[in-house]
Amino acid sequence: MPELKEINELRIEHITKRFPGVLACDDISLTIGKHEVLALVGENGAGKTTLMNIVMGLYQSDEGAIYINGEKVSFKSPNDAFACGIGMVHQQYMLVPNMTVLENIALGMKSTWGFTVDLKSVREKITDVSTHYGLSVDPDAFVWQLSVGEQQRVELVKTLCLGAKFLILDEPTSALTPQETDELIVLLKNMSKELSIIFISHKLNEVKALSDKVSILRHGKVVFNGKTEDYTPSQIAALMTGHEVEVTANLSAPSEGKVALEIKNLTVKSDRGFNALDGFDLTVREGEIVGLAGVSGNGQRELAEAINGIRRSESGDILFFGQPIQNLTPREVIEKGMGYIPEERNTEGIVPSMSIKENIILKDSDDRFSSRHILKDKEIEKYATLLREKYDIRSPGIHVAAGSLSGGNIQKVILAREIDRNPKFLVCVYPIRGLDMGAAEFIHKLLLELREKGVGILLISEELEEIMNLSDRIAVIFKGKNQKVLLKNEATTEKLGILMAGVKDED
Repeated sequence: MPELKEINELRIEHITKRFPGVLACDDISLTIGKHEVLALVGENGAGKTTLMNIVMGLYQSDEGAIYINGEKVSFKSPNDAFACGIGMVHQQYMLVPNMTVLENIALGMKSTWGFTVDLKSVREKITDVSTHYGLSVDPDAFVWQLSVGEQQRVELVKTLCLGAKFLILDEPTSALTPQETDELIVLLKNMSKELSIIFISHKLNEVKALSDKVSILRHGKVVFNGKTEDYTPSQIAALMTGHEVEVTANLSAPSEGKVALEIKNLTVKSDRGFNALDGFDLTVREGEIVGLAGVSGNGQRELAEAINGIRRSESGDILFFGQPIQNLTPREVIEKGMGYIPEERNTEGIVPSMSIKENIILKDSDDRFSSRHILKDKEIEKYATLLREKYDIRSPGIHVAAGSLSGGNIQKVILAREIDRNPKFLVCVYPIRGLDMGAAEFIHKLLLELREKGVGILLISEELEEIMNLSDRIAVIFKGKNQKVLLKNEATTEKLGILMAGVKDED
């Protein structure tokens, strides 16, 4: 396809896409003009990512067409989309961790150079793009050495080096600190003077701050188009979900229950061999939610895995109702009453190829739902059907593969399994990352109900609003250490952000 100098208008007309049992996109039409920022919002499973994957040539639509500057285009692969100046930064970054920034960007440009890659020219291109857009990156840094915010800048530079004049950003702020988020919004505002942008997000304050127009999808259909400035975040939320969305908050008095989880001077190594946790201390009581705030990569994953027997502790203690559980097997930890919502829902929380009903009984398949190693299928069907309704898991049935569900519904499958087992304690890691407001509201109410039943909860999250709304106390982790523990009425976004950046609060 011929390379375009400029995209004055991208028009999507009557796009329809069907998967088995699901109408993902239902006659969708959208128009994005020159230098416009369109916010595309909707609940999980509404069809946003599917639509953008069609625009990028990853999927082919069953009906409808795409027009650029009034001319119909057909994308058989992402290369076709890039040739027309369209680039996408996915929610899951497409970078090779053990390669440098220069090498990662050169990978995307390889087809330009034939059998060899001119790294000197790639370096010059990176410098030009970085300088022009204010996106500072170190070409010689390895990706694994970079923070999440730095990796995102690399993705943006990579996309712009490929000649993107139209950017699609899928949940770009989901793993950033408040400061990084503010910086990105300013950066994208400036970039929109030269580029057009589709901004997929569930964070409606950011939608208000960045976008010119907002389009809302529900069940694969466009249900609203309008100017962003004409609507408040709460009005957009109501249009998105079809009902008023309440802020779920912990208004209860602090818990006086006994200590459920006590971590003392814990040291745990990362996969790369350094101390991810370095003398970490924390306590959580029964009927208490303790939020753990921090930028991703400061030891949160290693902490959750050490508590649940997935990762070995080098030294220190993990006491569960006074009994040591460090370096027990996962099965032994589960049998003591521990529940676990893992960080990676798609790879750690479920077996994607297995059905919903199979995933729901994973932890009980060898006792409660089996007899002499034979599964009680009728009992499993009844139980899975009950939980599907109770936890509002939206799917064609309990026999579909769990991996085919939207992110919010996968999370509900995991929550159904973990909560309905009546745990004594719950380790909950990034429970609403990438989820819409309706799904987040549902999950937060479940967590507060657990708290009222006397269950202690360790809530690990980068969503400061979530932590501040739900927690009784808030700890901040930085480079494997507990920076400080604040009561909920002491915490502010600014104070937590400073602690997350590694600046010690001396108050």
